[in-house]
Amino acid sequence: MTLIQLFLEFCRVGLFSVGGGLATIPFLTDLGERTGWFTSGQLADMIAISESTPGPMGVNMATYVGFHTAGIPGGVAATLGLVSSSIVIILIIAGFLDKFRQSKAVDAVFYGLRAASVALITAALLQVAKIALMFHEVAGPEMAPGLVVPKYEPFYWPAIILAVVIFVLVKFSPLKKLHPICFIGLAALAGILFQM
Repeated sequence: MTLIQLFLEFCRVGLFSVGGGLATIPFLTDLGERTGWFTSGQLADMIAISESTPGPMGVNMATYVGFHTAGIPGGVAATLGLVSSSIVIILIIAGFLDKFRQSKAVDAVFYGLRAASVALITAALLQVAKIALMFHEVAGPEMAPGLVVPKYEPFYWPAIILAVVIFVLVKFSPLKKLHPICFIGLAALAGILFQM
């Protein structure tokens, strides 16, 4: 039953997340809140890992959630769910593309999709900034043996300072010519040091 739910939930995410991997973040936030499959802290980890590993971000996140929820079969079900709706839509569009290539209505639809894409990516940016910079998950009081309820502290200063330092280094220093993987590695190292 969980595999079917994973497939259907990620079918919906793939169907409506116009604009690529970042556009999936608002849908994943909603999915985590509705199902309890992952927390906002785990979503932040998912985004960081998906951005720094090869492959499409949306597919990486779907695989991560599916694997975290139901192991390897869950990863496969979530990934197939995410890409299946896109594949079906592309096949349908390819069949009609020649006929409607010059249509003003089709141009208007694609023009509207650009605005939707910008809105979804902006919402994703704000959610990622909120998760990464504004709140830090810390252990709360234990409710039962072995159960720790997280609480959130506003303004996680180490993350804010790290974001400002990286922004300054990328924009205003000779280091801006470095490959982005160097900054990903430095940020990972800083994260490890902050957690110690």
